[in-house]
Amino acid sequence: MNRSTAKHLIERYFRQLTDGCGNGNCTNEFCASCRDFQPLDNNSAAVKALELFKINAKLCDLHLPKKDPNSTADGHFDVDSKMSDLSSAKEDFSDVHYLTENMICTMLSFCEENGDYSTLIRVIGRVFSNSDALMKSFRKDEPNAAGQHDSDKNDVDEMGASSAAANEAVDVTVDIDAVRRVYDRLLTIDQVEAALVTAIIYLTPNVELDLEYLDVYESNPDYLNIFIIVMENTNLHSPEYLEVALPQFCKAMSKLPVCALAKLSKLWSQYGLPHIRRMMETFQQVITFTVVSNEYSTEDLVNDDETVVAATKCLKIVFYASLLGGDVDVEHNEEEEEETESDELTLHELLGEERLYKKGPRVDPLEKELGVRAIDSRGPLIPFEEFVNEPLNDVVEMDKDFTFFKVDADTKFSFQTCPFILSVITKNQGLYYDNRIRMYSERRLTALYSMVQGQAPSPYLKLKVRRDHIIDDALVRLEMISMENPSDLKKQLFVEFEGEQGVDEGGVSKEFFQLVLEEIFNPDIGMFTYDDSTKLFWFNSSSLENEAQYTLIGIVLGLAIYNNCILDVHFPMVVYRKLMGKKGTYVDLSDSNPVLYQSLKELLEYTGNVEEDMSLTFQISHTDLFGNPVLHDLKEQGDQIPVTKENRQEFVDLYADYILNKSVERQFKAFKKGFLMVTNESPLKYLFRPEEVELLICGSRKLDFEALEKTTEYDGGYSRDSQIIKDFWEIIHSFGEEQKRLFLQFTTGTDRAPVGGLGKLKMIIAKNGSDTDRLPTSHTCFNALLLPEYTSKEKLKERLLKAITYAKGFGML
Repeated sequence: MNRSTAKHLIERYFRQLTDGCGNGNCTNEFCASCRDFQPLDNNSAAVKALELFKINAKLCDLHLPKKDPNSTADGHFDVDSKMSDLSSAKEDFSDVHYLTENMICTMLSFCEENGDYSTLIRVIGRVFSNSDALMKSFRKDEPNAAGQHDSDKNDVDEMGASSAAANEAVDVTVDIDAVRRVYDRLLTIDQVEAALVTAIIYLTPNVELDLEYLDVYESNPDYLNIFIIVMENTNLHSPEYLEVALPQFCKAMSKLPVCALAKLSKLWSQYGLPHIRRMMETFQQVITFTVVSNEYSTEDLVNDDETVVAATKCLKIVFYASLLGGDVDVEHNEEEEEETESDELTLHELLGEERLYKKGPRVDPLEKELGVRAIDSRGPLIPFEEFVNEPLNDVVEMDKDFTFFKVDADTKFSFQTCPFILSVITKNQGLYYDNRIRMYSERRLTALYSMVQGQAPSPYLKLKVRRDHIIDDALVRLEMISMENPSDLKKQLFVEFEGEQGVDEGGVSKEFFQLVLEEIFNPDIGMFTYDDSTKLFWFNSSSLENEAQYTLIGIVLGLAIYNNCILDVHFPMVVYRKLMGKKGTYVDLSDSNPVLYQSLKELLEYTGNVEEDMSLTFQISHTDLFGNPVLHDLKEQGDQIPVTKENRQEFVDLYADYILNKSVERQFKAFKKGFLMVTNESPLKYLFRPEEVELLICGSRKLDFEALEKTTEYDGGYSRDSQIIKDFWEIIHSFGEEQKRLFLQFTTGTDRAPVGGLGKLKMIIAKNGSDTDRLPTSHTCFNALLLPEYTSKEKLKERLLKAITYAKGFGML
């Protein structure tokens, strides 16, 4: 179907909805002549007409058609005439078929002199409701209205100097500065604002059809001008647009091909922060307004709301513009080891479940087209947190969304394809479903294998360890599993301490993790170095331990995520960036080695004679495991190459690369290998940024003890109304930040909150006898505090402080 035919049909549907067919006995529910028909205003009728066209709804034959002053000789609806209804129009400027800044200024002067804006309104309505006319408007080759505006720019100076977009100007034919000046003048006139709203409503159905059926962008890239011009309207977020015009426009924009979306994203990245933020807020408002105006359920999902889905896709364009316009590092990527594909059918494929377990990370088409990922961003123009839409997160059914994400991606929209809009809590729910389904699947496969082979099934990842040989036992068992059947690592963890009774319902596994980490991070073992100033661990480049030990700690971190367990691990952020595929750079030294970072920063900023005053060469020195100095050449014959003002950046880059990458390559490679054994088929890398992965493993530093108090349970005779419990919480709330962290460490084994905050922590306070001089104790594996019933608040505080301050080595069970 060609465009003119489609437009003709939509106009017939519109007329049928507004004027009817003229048959008094009409039974067509979509005709105004039907007795049961509910009258529609023009805006609603325009939207409905497009919907009827899409479903090929019934069209009535005309019976004695009414003569409408807004209809043409052939009976078609005339958009130009409808626009002119907004005022009594004169026929001046009837030959204007596209707009320039000069034309607008001329019409404004004419209308102001006559005190009547009807002419301007009619022309604005005609051009903005016609895709061809709008596409040809405000071209760069048109002369500016005033020479003084020639120096106006697009706020490019607001972008970071390291922006990828700054190096690649996007060439478009529309004069954006002229468009902005025109909007500045037009939007002060209320009647013009109303005409723009109505025009967009009439424009978008045709644009949507053009993009969906006619591939107009491929034949004419200038079609993108329509979206560039409309998005410069600074009033798009206002209520007049939110109900119909903007949702319809978002649906049309979401139909653009990926190459056009990428061009828009690159263009907007050059606009600067105020403009990009306005666009982000516009799309966020559409989403929020639509979500709060509707009720969703398991049958009526937000995923099926066309407006929310379209606005989310549009928001993605702004998200990538924010990345491109900020500080981006698309280089410094770790080399990924390619997995060899087997020709043999897996059991998952035989069972028809391969879609659930397809390997390899997803690649977003827009991300691929732009060549930039969220992990490449060192600092976006707009903070990542501002793209999260809380009202949407409240209504997303993650179990359903997960199914769409993994199985029905071709037919259903999943918000996990736009992870920037989801909070860490919501994404963690998606990861939880992914992990649990894998666990259940491994159980099924184990049962099937055992039936075939006649062996007893083992549906869990069982680890039987001795407390005094926990590292050796865990290492041997996990190493055997990783070599013989790595998929067993995807089973639910079940830990048993030799010689001890007890069923692992999560508590024993948590204790296992705590004991393993405590031993592995012991400085005496020498696997990691500890920085007293930053309180962070780093890989020991001269460690004598074999790679299997590092693989074990990688597996432990992966298992913690997989089994939803918080670990007391203290790594700098660069570790998580490297796990996600980025190499460490000079910037990463700021938190991993702040002293070295400051020294290198001073070198880069030094204004004197670098070579004479610093006396540095491309040979560096560091200490080994035994404190002996070790020399290393950053370049061949580095001791003969002086550091100068010209090559100091190269020196800094090579120094950072050696410290963060090359010197620990063996240790980190083994560590990452262990981590990926558990998480390689998980959507972790696709959904989460490095700082969010740290949150999953280590928990949040933000502590809300008010939330913890609300969710704490009591046992052994205590209740929320017990006096000692009231005293206890008064004491806890009076503690300083450090004391609160000590208490959390004492009770749970970590000084951080789980994803979602302390309110998600299931803490129990149990009575442990009557008044006594004994200190409070805790079962960290169950988040349980055993509290004697002290006779006074003062004694309670004294005993509690002593317990949490000197708890290392006793009191924690």
